[in-house]
Amino acid sequence: MNLDTGILKKKFGKSIIVKENLSKYSWFNLGGPADIFFRPENKDQLINFLREIKKNDHKVHVLGAGSNTLIRDLGVKGIVIKLGSKFTNIQLLEKDIIEVGAATLDRKVSDFAKNNNISSMEFLSCIPGSIGGAIIMNSGCYNSDISKILLSIKVIDDKGNEKEITTDKIKFYYRGTNLPENYIILSAKLKGNISSKELIEKRQVELIRKKKESQPSQIKTGGSTFKNENNKKAWVLIKESGCDKFYVGDAKISEKHCNFFVNNGKAKTSDVEELINKVKKEVKSKTGIDLKLEIKIIGDEK
Repeated sequence: MNLDTGILKKKFGKSIIVKENLSKYSWFNLGGPADIFFRPENKDQLINFLREIKKNDHKVHVLGAGSNTLIRDLGVKGIVIKLGSKFTNIQLLEKDIIEVGAATLDRKVSDFAKNNNISSMEFLSCIPGSIGGAIIMNSGCYNSDISKILLSIKVIDDKGNEKEITTDKIKFYYRGTNLPENYIILSAKLKGNISSKELIEKRQVELIRKKKESQPSQIKTGGSTFKNENNKKAWVLIKESGCDKFYVGDAKISEKHCNFFVNNGKAKTSDVEELINKVKKEVKSKTGIDLKLEIKIIGDEK
């Protein structure tokens, strides 16, 4: 890589880590190192960094909470940016509008909204990850998704230019948006409805209960592996195709929910990826449906 890591370390200090192991930032606990790992102290430092690396035109990966990301064993040849605690601010703008930093965990947003009598954000308590990732993925569950509560986002592009984009300028679809890949989300404005804290809490508790009953927890997984297809649940397609007992090495499919793939302890990313491809092939063969990934796979194969 053309970037001089010495110069970067001199300019950005402890915010730069060379050959940082990425497995600790993934819920799968898998993945190799990043050539350059950058955790900005603030927005200005992030802008300066983007302008610095733009001179060499390097590909950048942004890592959120790591809840739906599978990082390959060889790691990422290039730059990984992770927005840390400096991007987790939450504030009340109006009685039913909040602004949140992109690295804020979804469940914290749900709790903040509840404590301020704002409903319609209860579903966020069931979504692992951070708000930035939730927007990129148009995350949702239980008949709600992020597009229904989003007013606008603040982003910076890979040249360090900052802009605010309102929801009507974003195209949302099932588990995705048309936002350009070179945008890094800094923050979002969310709008809910005023309600009583008791009703909001009741709804939140009910959704969390439903999730715990149907989905595995406290395991090394990346959440839902495949998107639902044509009103058919991915887990149903997997089960009906006889894939729910498949495994590769120490990568297996959760017994509780067969759209959750699990690192059972000693799996490699290549095991999980091989299991994904094995299931895709079998479901295609049995049903004619080509399952699409909901999790993101990043990194280099060779």
